[in-house]
Amino acid sequence: MTDDRSLETVDPELAGLVRKDVGRQNSSVHLIASENFVSRAVLQATGSVFTNKYAEGFPGRRYYEGCAVVDEMERLAQARALNLLGGVHANVQPHSGAQANMAVYFGLLQPGDKILGMRLDQGGHLTHGSPVNFSGRLYDFVSYGIDEQTERIDMEEVRRLAVEHQPKVVLAGYSAYPRHLDYEAFRSIADEIGAIFMVDAAHFIGLVAGKALPNPVEHADVVTFTTHKALRGARGGAVIANDEEIGKKIEKGLFPNAQGGSLYNQIAGKAVAFHEAAQPAFADYSQRILANAQAMAQRFVEEGVRLVTGGTDNHLMLLDIRSIDEEMTGKAAAKRLDSVGVTLNFNSIPNDPQPPFRTSGVRIGTPASTTQGLGTDQHAEVASLITAALRADESALDPIEARIREIAHAFPPYPEGFPGYVG
Repeated sequence: MTDDRSLETVDPELAGLVRKDVGRQNSSVHLIASENFVSRAVLQATGSVFTNKYAEGFPGRRYYEGCAVVDEMERLAQARALNLLGGVHANVQPHSGAQANMAVYFGLLQPGDKILGMRLDQGGHLTHGSPVNFSGRLYDFVSYGIDEQTERIDMEEVRRLAVEHQPKVVLAGYSAYPRHLDYEAFRSIADEIGAIFMVDAAHFIGLVAGKALPNPVEHADVVTFTTHKALRGARGGAVIANDEEIGKKIEKGLFPNAQGGSLYNQIAGKAVAFHEAAQPAFADYSQRILANAQAMAQRFVEEGVRLVTGGTDNHLMLLDIRSIDEEMTGKAAAKRLDSVGVTLNFNSIPNDPQPPFRTSGVRIGTPASTTQGLGTDQHAEVASLITAALRADESALDPIEARIREIAHAFPPYPEGFPGYVG
């Protein structure tokens, strides 16, 4: 018989840690570009009895019995993803964006095949060919970067490398690039050499869902993404293909090649997120993310802070910390800001003289802070407070922290706290 007592009763130690992190979340301004706050409905779905079901395979093709309901639920998630973003084949099983990319590579390529992707130190992702990642270890990546003057992707270089190396996949996407991607140019290059055009939309698919950014599904053969960033859903990944045969190959790349049984509670949370993102309010939310990013970028420029590319077209920006303090590293800046109530991450900037675990930059994103409820005025003020905190002596941080905490407490993501909110 199952134990129907609450977490508080069964495990007060763990419940205390949950309450502790709710307190942290409710008392900080959250600017990590890859984080967000899910709704109560998503929390309930991910904490539902779907966590009990183990199933391998795909709807209608399972290796276990008792899958009729999870088949129905997974098909619902697939249909909602396609209705939201377009395409013809949706795979909602990847545990993460990295495994979504892995499924594409395993399904469509052989080890040693060439892929053209963006350099990690200039804005790409680990799965775009980093030598310490499976992608760089199993596949022959050719990397493009940015123009040294504009700090934007050099499409002429992309074409030159594509023609010279003839990769089987041309990959567009980023984890730290604050500008639009030219899908039409990438598509033209892929077509010129007969390659598959793939977009890793992990960071910005929520803005696509909210019709605030152009839709890569309209141009690419394959689009991978995460569901927990700007999309504001359960943690996990997904793949959309514009060709049914490609979609079937990617399925095999995921199972049995990369994963076993899927996390059906997380897929349930993804289904809720796709539904929420299809509502009119989500389009307004997406526009507010962009407006808040613009407000922060403008204020940073006014404060004399150098932004990579000079600004942003999307939800994120990269700050060159050397423009604030020549001796400070990105890691030191991130730790200081965390101590005063601003969470963000240190991040390499193009041609960074510092190693990846120190960096010269920090990355800021506005999806989570927008979910908190901060508007353009608050985001602009937070930009000034960030700058002041990084310029101040340690002894002068108290009033800066007091104001940051005041803003955070005015916009808590979970005002109902725990356990009532989760229950």
